[in-house]
Amino acid sequence: MPKTMRAVEISEAGGPDVLTLCSRPCPRPEAEQILIKIAYAGVNRPDALQRAGLYDPPKGASDLPGLEASGTVVAVGEAVSEWKIGDQVCALLPGGGYADYALTHQSHALPVPSGMDLRAAAALCETFFTVWSNLFQRAALRAGERLLVHGGASGIGTTAIQLARSFGVRVFVTAGQDEKCRACEALGAERAINYRTEDFVEIMRAEGGADVILDMVGGPYLPRNIRALADDGRLVQIAFLQGAKVELNFTQMMTRRLTLTGSTLRPQSDAAKAAIASELRAHVWPLLETGQIAPVMDSSFDLTEAAAAHTHMEASAHIGKIVLEVAP
Repeated sequence: MPKTMRAVEISEAGGPDVLTLCSRPCPRPEAEQILIKIAYAGVNRPDALQRAGLYDPPKGASDLPGLEASGTVVAVGEAVSEWKIGDQVCALLPGGGYADYALTHQSHALPVPSGMDLRAAAALCETFFTVWSNLFQRAALRAGERLLVHGGASGIGTTAIQLARSFGVRVFVTAGQDEKCRACEALGAERAINYRTEDFVEIMRAEGGADVILDMVGGPYLPRNIRALADDGRLVQIAFLQGAKVELNFTQMMTRRLTLTGSTLRPQSDAAKAAIASELRAHVWPLLETGQIAPVMDSSFDLTEAAAAHTHMEASAHIGKIVLEVAP
């Protein structure tokens, strides 16, 4: 193993220009960890929040951004039983994906689906772990229910559309451009709502209300989401792009038996993430193996172009996932 590796670090809190190429010591795996030689790394909104100084890595995790990657196992800890050197994997990372090598717990890696290249595989874990745990575990989404997903053209959104449709759910989404709306409908959304010209509350109430809403916007969307829910509906919050504080009248929560919940993935325990990985392998990986669902890929940037990748993501012009090419 090399003593050093290339990495992209956050030189200080700020905009995309603070992402700086550097040399770091190559990490070594502890007992239950595997070391992955990275081929591609996913680029996600939490990376931008960390870069801006708003999302600190958990204790013991790498300070480098990057929460998912694909590549080859090149070293294993002494207690590792699930993987061997040479295995190709895609993995959820606690951090460190913007580098030549990264560590993760052995139970947070999954096999690259048959027939899928490493570029697409790098775009799986962060979104699929997030969508599965929030919609199917936390919100108990069921066949026949109506799901509203805000940000339908994002990595989370395109994943949620496909997964929900695969399990018999009626899917509605919001997006800010007609092109994005059409792309969401092509993936299986029953109705894509252009939030710039249409009122998602009116449309969902006309449909009987949303049984589940997956929201990453927050702010002014929170009271509107409450109005858009059906009785006994569940609002699942996974981010707050427009603010985490708002005034809410909780009378509707009580009288209509609504549930307000949410989660963040990164701070959860190794055991919790392992449980999500196990369910994904059993219920979702077969759909990826057959090509019934697949990550929607927007663009690739070289590792040295991480700042440009963040600029592209924060412009919100992308449809699907953005990845960094490290060593394909």
